[in-house]
Amino acid sequence: MSLTLYFHPLSSFCWKVLAALYENDTPFTPNQLTPGDEAERSALLKLWPIGKFPVLEDKARNEVVAESSIIIEYLGSHYPGRTRFIPQEPDRALLTRLRDRFYDLYVHLPAQRIVGDRLRPAGKKDPHGVAEARAQLRKSYAIIERQMADGGWAMGDDFSLADCAAMPSLYYGNRLEPCSEFRNVSAYLDRLKARPSFARVLAEAEPYFDLFPKDAE
Repeated sequence: MSLTLYFHPLSSFCWKVLAALYENDTPFTPNQLTPGDEAERSALLKLWPIGKFPVLEDKARNEVVAESSIIIEYLGSHYPGRTRFIPQEPDRALLTRLRDRFYDLYVHLPAQRIVGDRLRPAGKKDPHGVAEARAQLRKSYAIIERQMADGGWAMGDDFSLADCAAMPSLYYGNRLEPCSEFRNVSAYLDRLKARPSFARVLAEAEPYFDLFPKDAE
């Protein structure tokens, strides 16, 4: 197969890309990375010197594509399918990209900040930073609550790049700072989890959930 995805099934940003691949039944070779494996790390750095995943290698086009949103746009341009991730109409395309950025920057990253704090050694914790992250999540939930008042997907009737960003960020965000009091957000998350592409992502991640860091007892 032309496409190879370098990823880990627990990685939230990898979920974005996996869902996009599954949405359109795009053939690809999964290359699951093992944290701490130096040989795999070295191979990833040769492809993408930043060293973060997901990374998509397209041997047919001799391209290496990094960053989840860019990978999804690349797939839409060069390997299109039944789901169009970016609308054709320019203003809706811009709004879709904005909502993708919103989920990544104001839901995804605060959730990662909380997880990162759990990984810090004793004496190096950042309770103030965690409180800020939780406050940001709740502020973001309130905005999404208004956006999702009519149900549907992030951009209305059509599943898009914004929904690819929403599911992993809301899934992990809800585990860290529950969104249950925000009824529209909770209902949207339930719809995302039930969508076949994301249901498959979650099923494949389930064996690794024990690795998700928990708060100290």
